[in-house]
Amino acid sequence: MPTQSLKRRNSDLANPIRQLEYLSGGIFADGELPTFRESLKKYDLGELKPGKLEILQINLGYMCNQVCEHCHVDAGPDRKEIMTRETMEQCLEVLRSTGAHTLDLTGGAPEMNPNFRWFVEEANRIGVQDLIVRSNLTIINANKKYYDLPDFFKENKVHVVSSMPHWTRGKTDKQRGEGVFDRSIQALKALNERGYGMPENDLKLDLVYNPAGAFLPANQQDMEKDFKKALLEDFGIHFNQLFAITNLPISRFLEYLIASENYEDYMYSLVEAFNPGAAARVMCTNTISIGWDGYLYDCDFNQMLDLKVKHPIKHISEYREDLLKDRDIIISQHCYGCTAGAGSSCQGTVA
Repeated sequence: MPTQSLKRRNSDLANPIRQLEYLSGGIFADGELPTFRESLKKYDLGELKPGKLEILQINLGYMCNQVCEHCHVDAGPDRKEIMTRETMEQCLEVLRSTGAHTLDLTGGAPEMNPNFRWFVEEANRIGVQDLIVRSNLTIINANKKYYDLPDFFKENKVHVVSSMPHWTRGKTDKQRGEGVFDRSIQALKALNERGYGMPENDLKLDLVYNPAGAFLPANQQDMEKDFKKALLEDFGIHFNQLFAITNLPISRFLEYLIASENYEDYMYSLVEAFNPGAAARVMCTNTISIGWDGYLYDCDFNQMLDLKVKHPIKHISEYREDLLKDRDIIISQHCYGCTAGAGSSCQGTVA
């Protein structure tokens, strides 16, 4: 279990270029496996192009109170990249001027940004239809300045999407650190007390499952039933939906795959599970990702590989939806993670 980010450890894989070399070399360079572009071509899918913008996903910073083994952001307490209020104001201007119905705030732990609450309140004034905050749950009881987050979420009608690797302590703590399970249960109970996830209440509480190893998630609907049954019987906890998200072979999960000698097998699994139906519905076609420094990416995963949008407009301060919609979406072999099986997005399966 890592205790520091790749960047803090000066790991070779902290460099996005090195990650892309892994993803483009070896079994893909020698033709043993088809590249993602070749798979798209095989099914006559051509270039991936953006459609109508529906979701504005904003990374408020890489700082986090946890150092999770699978983290594609390489987040942690030692990461200091934080979005400024000036960049937030530019994001709000884009929110006002586009038809995006969903604002999706992520991190790190987005709540650790000093302007987080101001930003949520300002977004609410604009009248965004769905205001998502991706919370790791343990931030709620990490420090007394966060204890009132459940009340703040309720007051601002925030849609809480929370990380929950498993309904058992052992599997959760193995992936996210010792004590995370108990603190997560405590936070979920606090959210339930405010009405989150409760029957006949419109305060939405969704959970996110990531596999703990080098395998694809099981059927999302079946897993949701198992999660709901176990959490209700064992702890009296309610939630709305479970999102099953495939781990993409980048950042700390890539490090795990290489160290455990599972990289090639995992890539074989992703390629063999390629689903053209999922490829046609990937999240980069209706979402744009904004980094902590305001730069634009086709998705959150491309952001971590420093693959900025393929367009002269690259920063939120210059945003023009009418021009950006004509770009090609940047792809590489990590995209197999979003198109394997039932597909995977930040909102769960897509096919």
